[in-house]
Amino acid sequence: MTPGEPARFSWGQRVRALIDLHNDGSYPDFPEDALLAPAGSTGEVVQVGVEVESGVSVYLIEFGPGRVVGCLEQELDAA
Repeated sequence: MTPGEPARFSWGQRVRALIDLHNDGSYPDFPEDALLAPAGSTGEVVQVGVEVESGVSVYLIEFGPGRVVGCLEQELDAA
């Protein structure tokens, strides 16, 4: 996705992780680099936002109870 384009995924949509999603240090209570969702995991878009400086869409995906992970568009595909 390039800055300014509309978001590809929308609230409530089912998606799957294209890659292993690891903690980049922003996920509390988990060690840095801990696996949060393996490639192929399915989840639901619970929020869509835009990173202010770059204008790139950021998605909050619920991969399970209490496991909401921030993802970029290139890390996801429609499920």
